[in-house]
Amino acid sequence: MTNTDRIEKEILLRAPRSRVWRAIANADEFGTWFRCKIDSPFQEGATVRGNITYPGYEHLRMEIFIDRMEPERKFVYRWHPAAVDPKVDYSSEPTTRVEFDLQDAEGGTLLRIVESGFDKLPLHRRAEAFRMNEGGWTTQTRNVEAYLRTSSDAAAA
Repeated sequence: MTNTDRIEKEILLRAPRSRVWRAIANADEFGTWFRCKIDSPFQEGATVRGNITYPGYEHLRMEIFIDRMEPERKFVYRWHPAAVDPKVDYSSEPTTRVEFDLQDAEGGTLLRIVESGFDKLPLHRRAEAFRMNEGGWTTQTRNVEAYLRTSSDAAAA
């Protein structure tokens, strides 16, 4: 049976946990690899917004609700997935939950990303949101890996 409620990705990043944490929990660094310009710092309990900078999606804004920040261990937020029509108000829809979990691993840090809650989305959007984010998280794991490889202080942190 295919799971349609959650997306799970794992990647071994060749950087110390403290460096990976900064890449995902610092709004400016997150924005660089995620391809968005976040308006304010990430803080537990905050709602932050930003403009998407990914080519073809620059007309979109994203909004995330920061649920939990456990330094160097866990970063959790909620958002409206695949909110790609700027004419639609998605605020009344349920959100999905995105979790970044960091663990020490031989050679670096294991990053596990889980997005869950797709089965609560309206039926007419559910499959497309899942499909878009499944591919999106595959791309984003490569993006964060490339960002850490090329950022000047990845190995030094």
